[in-house]
Amino acid sequence: MFNGNGYMVGMHGGWWIFLLLVIGIALFYAWQRQEPTGKGPDNRPRETAHEVLRRRLAGGDITPQQYEEHKALLDRDN
Repeated sequence: MFNGNGYMVGMHGGWWIFLLLVIGIALFYAWQRQEPTGKGPDNRPRETAHEVLRRRLAGGDITPQQYEEHKALLDRDN
C-alpha cells in the first residue's frame, strides 16, 4: 500500500493517466469537428463551380453557349 517514502502507490497513479487520456480524446474530437476538410457530408471532395458547370453541360442541362457564358463569369470572378 505504501512505498518506502510513505506515498501511496497502485491505482492512484492510474487515475491520473485515465483522466489525461479522457481529456486528450475530448480535445482531439473537438479539434476534428472544427477543422475544415473541404469534403461534403458523405466524405467526398466538394465539387468546384467549374466542375458543376461541366457536369451540367455533360448532362444536357445547359447548352454549350450557356456553358461558355457561365464559364466566362466564373473566370472573371477569379
